[in-house]
Amino acid sequence: MTEVGRITQIWRFPVKSMAGERLSAVDVDARGVHADRMWAVRDVELKATTSAKRLPSLMLLSARYATPPPADAGPGNAPEAVITFPDGSEIATTDPGVHKALSTFLDRDVELRPLPAVTDKKGYRGPLLTKADIRTVMGLDPDEPLPDLSMFPVRTLAELTRYVTPVGTYADVYPLHLLTEQSMATMEKLTPTSTWDVRRFRPSLLAEARSSADHPEWQWCGSTVRAGTANLEWLFPTIRCRMPGHEQLGLPQDRDVVRTISAHARRCLGVYGTVAQPGRVAEGDALTVVATERPPLGARPDALAARVKRRALKAGQIAIPRGRAR
Repeated sequence: MTEVGRITQIWRFPVKSMAGERLSAVDVDARGVHADRMWAVRDVELKATTSAKRLPSLMLLSARYATPPPADAGPGNAPEAVITFPDGSEIATTDPGVHKALSTFLDRDVELRPLPAVTDKKGYRGPLLTKADIRTVMGLDPDEPLPDLSMFPVRTLAELTRYVTPVGTYADVYPLHLLTEQSMATMEKLTPTSTWDVRRFRPSLLAEARSSADHPEWQWCGSTVRAGTANLEWLFPTIRCRMPGHEQLGLPQDRDVVRTISAHARRCLGVYGTVAQPGRVAEGDALTVVATERPPLGARPDALAARVKRRALKAGQIAIPRGRAR
């Protein structure tokens, strides 16, 4: 077994797109960090779960749990959280007035919704994405190509054409996101005038790597890494949208953050992951590679199979309606 780093920070986000809470230790399971993203804002007009990709002001709010979430917290059983507004005022997620308070702050008719039960598929449905929508959330200019999604399994992409988020979670794609301090340092050298703060990127885990590579976590793709009593499986690099460049709690708007990632890191920063074996992780835990398999297609962009898949996805993108950004 090879030690590749250690955990330096753990984060949990009770409400999707709002600032979260830093933890010293937490249990992790198939849903990722326990009780992560148990609440989300629903756009009443669109009849769909929304996020800071469409409503950037959500990033000016923060959320924390009123009490430690119970062990059975999950889809259909969201524990109470407390939302804090920029002026310091607070409101509980269970307060009947929370919908009006959020609608007033966001200047949009919204409702706060707990994570639906897995059997409630309608709770995860939303409007079909158009090319204009994708360009808006990714911050793409009209002449820029759509992002390369060939690293994602076709099954995952198919699910995301039917649902706003995968059924059973309010995470965008995968339950875990890890970022290394080295990756942020690499980006900071390229744009030293920007503030490369971990809070911009909302990772589950921040790690210090032993490697001197620019993006050491990319080397972990296709590996199972032991942390505490849990086994974490890292899949492929995390594609970044425009959210990190938005103004958020304690951080100014900075479009250069996203431009730098796009220009120098293939629009990726950090890695997506899943939990192979549930357990408990804590700050300071060593990260040790316990198994390495053949990397997924996204980690082998030069492979023939990846190129074939990319062509198929490109053909699928042509079929996406152009539409107008909503």
